[in-house]
Formats: sequence, C-alpha cells, structure tokens
Amino acid sequence: MKLRYLLVISLLFLGTGCGTNIGRDSSELSQLWPEIEPFQSGYLQVSDIHEVYYELCGNPEGKAVFALHGGPGGSISPTMRRFFNPEKFLIVLHDQRGAGKSKPVAETRQNTTWDLVEDIERLRKYLNLKKIIIFGGSWGSTLGLTYAETYPDNVSGMVLRGIFLATQQEIDHFYHGGVRKFFPDVYDRMLAALPDPHMRPLPDVLLALVQSQDSTLRAEYSREWARYEFKISLLDIRDEVIEYELSKFDPYAFALLENYYMVNDCFLGESQLLENAHRISHIPITLVNGRYDMICPPVTAYRLHQKLPGSELRIVESAGHWMGERPIKAALLSAMRKFE
Repeated sequence: MKLRYLLVISLLFLGTGCGTNIGRDSSELSQLWPEIEPFQSGYLQVSDIHEVYYELCGNPEGKAVFALHGGPGGSISPTMRRFFNPEKFLIVLHDQRGAGKSKPVAETRQNTTWDLVEDIERLRKYLNLKKIIIFGGSWGSTLGLTYAETYPDNVSGMVLRGIFLATQQEIDHFYHGGVRKFFPDVYDRMLAALPDPHMRPLPDVLLALVQSQDSTLRAEYSREWARYEFKISLLDIRDEVIEYELSKFDPYAFALLENYYMVNDCFLGESQLLENAHRISHIPITLVNGRYDMICPPVTAYRLHQKLPGSELRIVESAGHWMGERPIKAALLSAMRKFE
C-alpha cells in the first residue's frame, strides 16, 4: 500500500477538440521516462534576498521545457524530470521563491506571482534560451499562464494540468464549502481543528494560524492544511498513507505560502487570466484535467478552452487532481510527445 503512494507528495506539489476524453489507459501509455540525473544544478540570485534553485536534465541541445511545480509552496522532484523524452528536451526545473531548496525557505517578502514570473524570465535569459515550452499543473498552470500572457513571444507551446485561474469562485470552492459537498467529513475535520470553526475567511484564518509564534501550533496547523489537501487530491488514498507521508516532511513552507497567496488572490485581478487569454491564442496548448478533480474542477479548464478555441482539452476519466494517476500521466506524456 505504501509503495503505491510513495510518490504522492512529490507529484502533488507540482498539471483541437472540445471534450476529448481519455479513458482507462494501458501501463505502457502511462509509463514515465527512465530516471535521470541533472547534468547541471545551482542557484540563481533573483533579488537581494532570494536565490532560486534550478536543475537542468536531458539534452543540452534539445527543445527547452520549463516544468513548473504546484503549491504555491511546493517543490520540484526527481519524478517531474520523467515526463519528457530526455533525448529530445532540455528539461529545466526550479524551486520557486521560498519553496523547496530555494533560499530563504518559507519567505513571503518579495514573493508574489509577478516576482515568480520574472524569475522564469531571468532563468530563461541566464540559460541563454529562446522560446520555451511551459509544463505545469495546478498552481503551476496559473504561473505558466501568467508568464505566457506576459511574455507570449517567448513561449512555443504549453501543456497544463489541473487548471487554476485564481478567481474568487475557485478559491471559495476550495476553502468555503465547494469541496465539502464531496468530502464533508474531511472538510469538517479541517474546520474542527481551528480554534473557532466559524471564523472566516478561511485563507486569512489559516495564514494567521500557520504564522503563529508558537512553533508547536505552527506545525500542527501546517499538518492539518496539508492533510486536507492531500486527502482531496486523489480518488483513492487511505488516511494511514497520508499520516505516513506527513511524518516524512515538514509542510510548513507549503501551508504558509499557499495560504499567503490565496489571501492575496494570487496577486491577480479577478478573471485576469481569462481576459488576457487572447495574448496566447496562437500558442499550441493542451489542457489536461481530471474529471473528478476536487481542487481544480474541470469547468475551469473548459472555460479556458472556450477562450482558446485552438487549444486541445482533455478531460481525463477516472482521475482526480494528482498528476501521478495513470490516466493523467498518459495524457501528459502524450501531449509532450507532440512537441518532440
């Protein structure tokens, strides 16, 4: 059982026909590329206080693909390298400000969506790359879209999973009852852990709790938030597996940064990404979304697809939010093969 979900944590933190459905796939279709090690890694100073960690894998002369992790506050992982043909792609991964191996960890100063967009651009220039392919899921889709709409001439293609546009409706679904319709016990457990379960709005409440001066309370609420998100991310994950995974890492940076960004509406205007979608209408884009994604329901991907009629929408059956579910993996691998 534990082996089945061994990669849950690393994969969570990270993805032209309307309604194209991907059904149950074979093991072959969802087989990731072999494990690979970076041929270069290091730190890039992006502000007076932030250094971002980056890795380069695959073919130094290949097509450049930037794999953007989720969260905010997640991190890259060795598994993320395996969604790309290492002979065809130069695979660029980096931990966003305050996350993963980037320094300082859990730092909210000088940490906004627009700072992260400029970090991608700095890294692209630092590596002397021209056009890049954007690959990102969940928050990674938000950041990828924001970057592409800001620098459309620098993007040659996009593969996005679990679309999140940072609208108030999406944030409310996540925090204020939308998820409760499907996970009432999980949602109520999260509320019961708060000093006052009636306090609102929840992002503000949770951020204040995670920022507690009491390190014990800070750790407790960080775990509660991570426990809630892990449980609703997969179609099938047992509580004991979540507890096992939570025992292996510190979710503080993840809980802090995710709630910090949500309190600030991800530093984006309401419907900004949809309104600016015309800026990327010329870019080949594949949108992948689990049919039963409780964090990023497929209606959001559908709305974006309507704004981008030239995009390909793949609503994946028998899948939730986790990019490690076989149908999701198959759809992402298939989408990337088109760019080879």
